[in-house]
Amino acid sequence: MQTVGVVEGAVGGSDRIATLATLFPNIGFESLGPTWPERVPLHVKILIASVDAASATDLDSALQRLRQTPSNLFTIVVLRNADVTSTRRLMHEGAADVLLDPVSEPALALSLERLLTRDRADGGKGGGEIVAVLKAGGGVGATAISVQVAALLAQQAGDVPRVCLADLDLQFGAAAFYLDLGDAVTISDCLSAGVTLAETPFNAQLAAHRTGVRVLAAPRELTPLEFITPPIVDALFDGLRKNFALTMIDLPSVWTAWTNRALQLADRIVLVTNLSVPHTQLVRRQMAVFNTQLLSDKPLILVCNAMDSEQRASVSLKAAEKAIGRPFDVVIPADERVMNAAINQGVPISNIRRKTKLEKALSDLAERVAANALTNAASLGR
Repeated sequence: MQTVGVVEGAVGGSDRIATLATLFPNIGFESLGPTWPERVPLHVKILIASVDAASATDLDSALQRLRQTPSNLFTIVVLRNADVTSTRRLMHEGAADVLLDPVSEPALALSLERLLTRDRADGGKGGGEIVAVLKAGGGVGATAISVQVAALLAQQAGDVPRVCLADLDLQFGAAAFYLDLGDAVTISDCLSAGVTLAETPFNAQLAAHRTGVRVLAAPRELTPLEFITPPIVDALFDGLRKNFALTMIDLPSVWTAWTNRALQLADRIVLVTNLSVPHTQLVRRQMAVFNTQLLSDKPLILVCNAMDSEQRASVSLKAAEKAIGRPFDVVIPADERVMNAAINQGVPISNIRRKTKLEKALSDLAERVAANALTNAASLGR
């Protein structure tokens, strides 16, 4: 049975909740106390909370709560003293619906029915899976890894376009260049096309590399980070899930409201770092943010990239793992000659040299990234 959590006073008293319970006999309604809780219980699938638009403190607190909302929780905001600006801000930050206070029973019932139907149809998220690639800091080689893993998985998928690489590093994204696809469609192109991202036929419109991976490129010009918003991420991810069995998202090395939303919506996170004292501290910092943003339960693949004998001599791998508080899942050896040649030619590393330690490590990472996404898609005919 699904559970709807209700903040006291959002829809009225216990009699109103009892009436809703009779309209939805297969749904459980649970009181969450007098105020919007900092941590909503995991079993709650829909939250109903009230916000007073006339109170700047109340509104700002609600906006902050919405930014931290996990991807599997729908939030209905009942808005007192409503105005257009406040409504838009709440929707912009991720509210599933905004209803005017006092909320009518039919309006609330319709909103609940829509969200419950959407959840059943999407299975919580639905469609393909999305893996977010996050850098512990600049220059760790995350883009090169993303490109090679996506190309490898696309080759395994065969002729069906099942794998996509989306470069959302708005200011320094270079994934398309790593695959020699300088004219690839960008996220800016998609947003200016006049078609909602959720309905965009990405599998037909995106450039295809010879391996079969489809590429959504970063903007051609340096673009402000606020160009993307959480609702844009929601629509983009919906569209990518519909079109591909697996999408890898290359994120910038900064935290914003929309990158937070991307991480919340992702099925798995790949965190890439190098073996050094500064990078070890950066990993600890990133993982501390995971805890504060309720991402600590999200499947995480921790990657130590480009490790060579000189690094191993100066920093112990075990010491780094102890400082981080967990082991690395994949350790990728440094092989600059092979990797640089692959980048310059826009090809998989296997085209440069086969059966290297680098190829073996990337294959291991590819298995972890894909999990069962491609197998499940093939069994479903996608």
